[in-house]
Amino acid sequence: MLREMVIDGVDVPEDSPARDHAGELLVRVAAGDRAAFGQLYDMLAPRAFGLILRVLVNRALSEEVLQDVFLEVWQSASGFVPNKGQGRSWVLTIAHRRAVDRVRSTRASTERDEKAGLRELNSGQDSVDDQVALRIESRRVARAMDALPDAQRKALLLSYVGGYSQSEIAALVGSPLGTIKTRMRDGLSRLRQEMGVTS
Repeated sequence: MLREMVIDGVDVPEDSPARDHAGELLVRVAAGDRAAFGQLYDMLAPRAFGLILRVLVNRALSEEVLQDVFLEVWQSASGFVPNKGQGRSWVLTIAHRRAVDRVRSTRASTERDEKAGLRELNSGQDSVDDQVALRIESRRVARAMDALPDAQRKALLLSYVGGYSQSEIAALVGSPLGTIKTRMRDGLSRLRQEMGVTS
């Protein structure tokens, strides 16, 4: 005889499509159940990989993103609320978001490289004086960045070096958007002070 579960007072057979196996596994994963995580991975990894591959097209990048997705699932399974949606949808939403983030990151990186290449092409040969000044300024910026608290430095680096938006940074570090905005504002203000910029 099939085991049953109750959904809103209705008995649902264990093999019914209405039963949320992924959601049940996520609840167990949130409690640290490694076996449940393995089952969840086996159940959803092929589908998540297909979704990621459709967005990224590149197989190697898709495999990297899939690893990131399931690391996030393991770390944030407690954020899944069973009565607010299906577990499968929750995991696939993470997969889609991660894939889109990678596309944005790759695009921003490519644009930065192209701009840097154009600057080099247009600038010709820098004079020795310009090169020395640039190195001195780079050291000043590095020292000023080192003086910032870790949270502020990380937010600024993700934004200005990584090319992430504030909302993407919030998702990456697991902090509210308002907190990230404050960290960046305070970090820039302190960076100006450290570098002696008055305006």
